Amino acid sequence: MTAIEERSDRGSPKPYMNPYLGGVGLGLVLTFTYVVMGRGLGASGAYGSIASFIARFFAPEAAGQNVLFQKYLDPSRAPHPLMDWLVFEIIGLLIGAFISGWLGRRLAFTFYKGPRISNTGRLLFAFGGGVVLAIGAQLARGCMSGQILSGSPLLNLGSWIVAMSMFGAGYITAFFVRKEWR
Repeated sequence: MTAIEERSDRGSPKPYMNPYLGGVGLGLVLTFTYVVMGRGLGASGAYGSIASFIARFFAPEAAGQNVLFQKYLDPSRAPHPLMDWLVFEIIGLLIGAFISGWLGRRLAFTFYKGPRISNTGRLLFAFGGGVVLAIGAQLARGCMSGQILSGSPLLNLGSWIVAMSMFGAGYITAFFVRKEWR
């Protein structure tokens, strides 16, 4: 049974939220995080905290000497790497995405890909893209969500440069890989 057939058993998917209403909601969430947490949204910090925790677990001396891990292992940032608020943000994001998919009748295990690529190929490209984005997030001092959603509203020049670079690179890349999606 395919994902489409499973959905038809439960009824057709609900329409997506109005993007303008979603944008206003995201702006309110971003404002709320600045007021309550004193900082904006982001994701790469959570992965840095988790990687630092794992590195410290398996190689505490090496993790303590690594400049990248030191930032996340600093007790003044959080008492424990897994107690960083961004870790909880990502957990909430996963729970919220699951609930949204369930309520919108879109909860299905499927691969979104073009007809000329296998599921394994799609997973390899997705993983490779994730690695490249993780490296870029460290070089840019923040992930795309942190730079664009949190830095741009504060009029940070670096965040605007990252945003324009990301969209520009996306359009250029799409030109070369668009045939894979047809």
